[in-house]
Amino acid sequence: MQIKPIEEIRAFLEDFALPMGIEIVDVEFDKKNNALTVFIETEQGVDLDTCEKFHNAINEPIDVFDPSYGEPYTLNVSSPGLDRPFKTKRDFERNIGKEIELKLYAPLKGVKFIEGELTGYDGNAVTVKTPKEEIKISLNKIAKINKAIKFD
Repeated sequence: MQIKPIEEIRAFLEDFALPMGIEIVDVEFDKKNNALTVFIETEQGVDLDTCEKFHNAINEPIDVFDPSYGEPYTLNVSSPGLDRPFKTKRDFERNIGKEIELKLYAPLKGVKFIEGELTGYDGNAVTVKTPKEEIKISLNKIAKINKAIKFD
């Protein structure tokens, strides 16, 4: 199935998300299941009601926009989850001063997994304060970075 470019779909949906206080974190199309999934976030978090309200707000307009050129597809709206990877500038900026986990493609000083406080982000690299040191790591060396999940 052919679909419109993801960035074009995302840009279309932003016009509906912004007035609702919703941030579109990601948009994915699963060609195997013909499913368009929109991952959303709000300052208060995302619950089932938020997903339902946004789904209802975009359901008809996105059919008119026709992301699949007339082919049938399923529309899903979802929370990206607690351990979602940081993808946008806003993700990084929102988490400065918070505990994060990052996985590297290759070991750095003998380790591929680092936990610490995100203390900086400049668009090309992050700075992480660990109990031992503060290190700057280029984004192209990071396989995944997300908020640390702590269970008490």
